[in-house]
Amino acid sequence: MDLKDKIVLVFGSGVSGIAASRLLQSVGAKSILYDGNEALDKETLQRSIGKGTKVVLGTFEAKLLDLLDLVVMSPGVPTDLPVVNQIRECKIPIWGEVELAYRYGKGDVLAITGTNGKTTTTALLGEIMKAAKDSVYVVGNIGNPYTEAVLEMTEDTVAVAEMSSFQLETIDTFRPKVSAILNFTPDHLNRHHTMEAYMNAKKNIAKNQTADDYCVLNYEDEETRAFGEKVHAKVVYFSSVRPLENGIYLENGNIIYNMGEKVLVCNVNELKLLGTHNFENVMAAIAMAAVYGVPMDTIRKVIKAFAGVEHRIEFVAEKKGVAYYNDSKGTNPDAAIKGIQAMNRPTWLIGGGYDKDSTYDEWIESFDGKVRKLVLLGATKEKIAETARKHGFEEIVLVDTFEEAVDTCAKGAKEGEAVLLSPACASWGMFKNYEIRGERFKELVNRMEN
Repeated sequence: MDLKDKIVLVFGSGVSGIAASRLLQSVGAKSILYDGNEALDKETLQRSIGKGTKVVLGTFEAKLLDLLDLVVMSPGVPTDLPVVNQIRECKIPIWGEVELAYRYGKGDVLAITGTNGKTTTTALLGEIMKAAKDSVYVVGNIGNPYTEAVLEMTEDTVAVAEMSSFQLETIDTFRPKVSAILNFTPDHLNRHHTMEAYMNAKKNIAKNQTADDYCVLNYEDEETRAFGEKVHAKVVYFSSVRPLENGIYLENGNIIYNMGEKVLVCNVNELKLLGTHNFENVMAAIAMAAVYGVPMDTIRKVIKAFAGVEHRIEFVAEKKGVAYYNDSKGTNPDAAIKGIQAMNRPTWLIGGGYDKDSTYDEWIESFDGKVRKLVLLGATKEKIAETARKHGFEEIVLVDTFEEAVDTCAKGAKEGEAVLLSPACASWGMFKNYEIRGERFKELVNRMEN
């Protein structure tokens, strides 16, 4: 569909909606940005997208339906709203923001989805591709709207795209050259209503692929393994449990790429990322880059240097033989458990913060002999300390400030140990958000003497 002079409604005024509106203006469409929240600042929205788009807030007026040639859905807007059903009944085409970007984008797309790990995998693959190609854009759910990058793309561009289920449920022709589904666990069921609907949305990532394309899948996830028998693309599996005849796998700490010939990529001890879940993310990124044609030497160099996504078990520095990790995004016990499981040294753990009425029993139980000292601060410090003692863990230090917590670890940790900020609590009360907390941790660590 040529959108020049077409009337296109963009549904949703978040960053994706604003970027889509700007793209539509650029291609000559007559765009309308609509949001049901009438309390939004209309003037600010208008300034952010320019005068070429009309802004409509509040109740959706039925008369608009007679004017529209196309509706572009922002990923945050549920597709089963009554007004969206009205649009369908009027036979008005509905695209997602990703579909709009794909139609106008150039070059190849490498796309990743999955419940867990997709941001890390996308960021790593983006770094690999930047080392191999001159024109690379990392877009999508990772925080950079796909439509924002489209006009700068050329035929030699590679777009590395993190795709959420929300984005994938509204695609039509979107076809990545290489796709990946990392795993499935229950998530966003308030939006998709059933696990089957949620998985089907994610499976859309491969629905338009052909035998000329590749799909990278987790062999150890029953659903993704079974899906591999149905896709039209060439399937490459990854496994952290068993050797694979055609795929990439972990064996005795070595990452082996085996597509007709066994290639030792590296040992996991050469990586800055920690934990089996991260080794799986690394394998997925390696496989995607390798089948696209990136030389293994380039891949090897990048994965060894990659320190992870900021604030997610992020390697900060090694000071006096002590490794420091920033997992400030561990804002609840479930997330913080991943941080503990990833540690491969005796660990000084900094925890505590705002009280969200969480319970900490499973978090304490996950210590599994790895935590040498638990340094606690914030509103939850007494509550966590009581839980720890209940489970027989007595190596606890209570402090009053964040700076004191870091200083306590720096003075106590010995060569060969680690210090991990993984609070299991929100940052509120001490910091505006977990990002600022993580930045402060890194600042304090980087000030230390080597």
